[in-house]
Amino acid sequence: MSPGEHGTAVAASATGPTSGAGRPRAWAVRLVVVGIVLSALNLRPAITSLGALLEEVRDGLGMSGSVAGLLTSVPPLCFAVFGVTAPRLARRFGPAAVVCAGMAAIATGLVIRPFVGGTAGFLAGSALALMGIAVSNVLMPVIVKRWFPDRVGSMTGLYSMSLALGTSLAAAVTVPLTDAMGGSWRSGLAVWAIIAAAAVLPWLPLVRHRGPATAPRPERTSTAAPAAAEQQATLRITRSRTAWALAVFFGLQATAAYITMGWMPQIFRDAGVPASTAGVLLAVTMAMGVPLAFVIPRVATRLPHQGPIVLVLGVCGLAGYAGLYFAPAGGAWAWALLLGVSNCAFPLALTMVGMRARSGPGVAQLSAFAQSTGYLISIPGPLLVGVLYQQSGGWGLPIALMAALMLPQLAVGYLAGRDRTVEDEAATA
Repeated sequence: MSPGEHGTAVAASATGPTSGAGRPRAWAVRLVVVGIVLSALNLRPAITSLGALLEEVRDGLGMSGSVAGLLTSVPPLCFAVFGVTAPRLARRFGPAAVVCAGMAAIATGLVIRPFVGGTAGFLAGSALALMGIAVSNVLMPVIVKRWFPDRVGSMTGLYSMSLALGTSLAAAVTVPLTDAMGGSWRSGLAVWAIIAAAAVLPWLPLVRHRGPATAPRPERTSTAAPAAAEQQATLRITRSRTAWALAVFFGLQATAAYITMGWMPQIFRDAGVPASTAGVLLAVTMAMGVPLAFVIPRVATRLPHQGPIVLVLGVCGLAGYAGLYFAPAGGAWAWALLLGVSNCAFPLALTMVGMRARSGPGVAQLSAFAQSTGYLISIPGPLLVGVLYQQSGGWGLPIALMAALMLPQLAVGYLAGRDRTVEDEAATA
């Protein structure tokens, strides 16, 4: 935390989340931690629960195959379109208030989408939930940076681990939950709104506060604060090569993740693996992110250059794709584990977002730019894999495409891992 930020923290109201010593009150810190964990748990179940029941949803709504195929690209599209609005909303209302509203949007969307009737209503409800996910995606690194500036790695790890847990949990238990509730796919999808509603609660006492470094008073404002504000006002994120490298890295790792979530079970099934086992293999791949998402950010923050981690994860991905190509059934468990390790490029990307900018507003801009641009890049990937599979009649070409995309991911990830900030690059461009 800079001296200017420390001064503004001291000036916060005694009834706010900071103490007289300029440190966040213990209750506020605990609420933020609980809020981060609960929010992260809700950032993927809207997607993976639908994947588990997609066939039932298609039959129940009379949805065409083409529309169902487009559903795989709706999440990254919404993340790109709505995520870019997050920094502006955060400046006006504060990050905690926007995340609180995002959790409410997720809960509302998950409740209404199974019951409004028709494909259009289902897509509208899904879009509302995804809008909440999009703004929360962008602002989680901002909240971590503001509340825990000296623990970016460990808190990003906790957030990423919770996100991975929510992803794998929804994939694994949605079908059993649906069966337990009488087999209704509508109830099986709507039940996830309960966790989203619970995630609203920790943020409610914090919606009026923008973090421990806000609410300055004139008599205590450091001379460093106007300079920082002026620098932030002139920041042009698109002038930073690191920002572009991080955006492309984010997009390529997201492409790999969505391809894995959407198509890996089918690859195994076509190779002769039973359907139930193929689902477990996907759950294993997703579950690998739970422990590694906590470890990798902590390691990354201790290194001056995160490029070596990028290379290790990329090599694991290439090995997994090679296994899928040559012996998909024979080494299925090994390939699932390797691809699970490779998918941990996501928490690494989030960690680098927090490390490649010095200030909270800088992190907000970088997070919005990297995620919005990255998700736009990821949209064609799952669709292209489906087209190649249909046209070629096999998985050789799609797997070759996956492996080929890993090469530029390695290159741009290595560049994004260099020890520099987007503020410095934008100022000298």
